[in-house]
Amino acid sequence: MTGLALFIIAMIAIFFGFPIAFTFAGVSMAVGILVLGIDLFAFMPFRIMSTMQNTILMAVPLFIFMGIVLQKTNLAEELLESMGKLFGGLKGGLAISTIIVGLFLAASTGVVGASVVAMGVISLPVMLKHRYDPKLATGIICAAGTLGQIVPPSIILIILGDVMGLPVGDLFTAALLPSLILVSAYLIYILAIVNIKPSIAPPIKNELDEPNLTMVIKCLKLIIPPLFLIVAVLGSIYSGLATPTESSALGGVGALLLALIYGKFKFRLLFDSALETVKVSSMVFAVLIGATAFSMVFSYSGGESIVEEFFVSLPNAQWTFVLVAMLTIFILGFFIDFIEIAFIIVPILTPIALSLGLNMNWLAILIAMNLQTSFLTPPFGFSLFYLKGVAPPQIKTLAIYKGVLPFIAIQMLILALLVFFPELFGLSRLS
Repeated sequence: MTGLALFIIAMIAIFFGFPIAFTFAGVSMAVGILVLGIDLFAFMPFRIMSTMQNTILMAVPLFIFMGIVLQKTNLAEELLESMGKLFGGLKGGLAISTIIVGLFLAASTGVVGASVVAMGVISLPVMLKHRYDPKLATGIICAAGTLGQIVPPSIILIILGDVMGLPVGDLFTAALLPSLILVSAYLIYILAIVNIKPSIAPPIKNELDEPNLTMVIKCLKLIIPPLFLIVAVLGSIYSGLATPTESSALGGVGALLLALIYGKFKFRLLFDSALETVKVSSMVFAVLIGATAFSMVFSYSGGESIVEEFFVSLPNAQWTFVLVAMLTIFILGFFIDFIEIAFIIVPILTPIALSLGLNMNWLAILIAMNLQTSFLTPPFGFSLFYLKGVAPPQIKTLAIYKGVLPFIAIQMLILALLVFFPELFGLSRLS
């Protein structure tokens, strides 16, 4: 019962607003020392050192750096402006361009907060100006901004690869088709809804009267450089020329080269990007250290064995485990961040999945898709807060909540298809 008590105490502390990294570390040490003795933590420094020397996790700060550099070059703003002009003449054209730009930003930056804020600042006022329904506009921006969770190179896939002991390159490959199907589902929904209710996303005129060819050329000039970076980073992994860690270094250098190409490079940009990278990476690794203490106490107290025995003893153990795991992650996503779920919950689930003979790549993609949903689910979805922070005053929080509901439903539909029909995504349920 020690492991169960540890989990409950930690969850209660988090709900009362205590910092997550220090909550898991503090509660784990208190319960561990009280029940198992202080000698349990004798090897904790070695565990921390092992984490800091993990070559897979080195890719995390490097990909974060790549994303921050690209965000500071105003790539999102220029892409949105040009593609908005290109597609604006269509019903729902601005919405379509926002989704496409979200896909590019996800594959080139992977920083959800930066993507949502950039599109909220640039795209939302334009959509509102042209009489787009506020709920549709805010829902599209939040959904497009969270694509960085599933579209490679995704930070969460790197973390899941380390936690679950899977090759990150294999996870990137496995996530490619599901992410493209998800984007296609978003676009199909937009096209359907604007044809049913044309008034919620009317077409706009080309205010500058630029020829379509001119706009296409402008758009291509903005798309080709980051597209080349995406191909270089992902292509080097898929072809086996580089490990994910090496490709993340390539991505960081490539982002600086793009800053030079766009004429935005300054040493101040380099310094600010490095500083932001340190801040975000420190948060990730602080949570990881707290999670390491938690998982150690949970395992040594017998909690891991009890959970495994419980699931294995259930009828239809494989299906029951997957459904309960997905439901648990979905509910926790309402309240805590994806990083904490990845570091705390996934290590508990991994040995059970292995004992049940499940395909771990498939399970990792399920978890990643589910964690992406946590960015949209009220009341604490991070994308909702990011957008509210930059939205005009007339956009109420309730409108944002209502706006994301269709996109949550789409994500849950794709997740259900992944669970029951993995073959459609080139995956297998069993190992």
